Amino acid sequence: MEFVRQKGVVGLAVGFILGGAVSKVVAALVNDILNPLLGLLLGAIGNWRESYISIGSANILWGDFLATLIDFLVVALVVYYGVTWLRLDKLEKQPEEKKEEKKKG
Repeated sequence: MEFVRQKGVVGLAVGFILGGAVSKVVAALVNDILNPLLGLLLGAIGNWRESYISIGSANILWGDFLATLIDFLVVALVVYYGVTWLRLDKLEKQPEEKKEEKKKG
């Protein structure tokens, strides 16, 4: 039990589970809201995610790449602002500061 407390295994498990849930929400946001809006802006009819450019016998799937890039950027922004807003970046630094104070005092 001490190992779990020291290493934060429970926190890691909770983060992993929440990460999966956030991933589903972000995927729904991108697929159901952002992709149709981008389709309107790009003038694509139907699913712009299937758009491609043919060069010889190769097909460059620029629509799928752009959608995947948007997915990544939204996930990165959600994680960054989530950590910043919840002040989780400050949470990890506190135990180190307490250890240093105990060594000094």
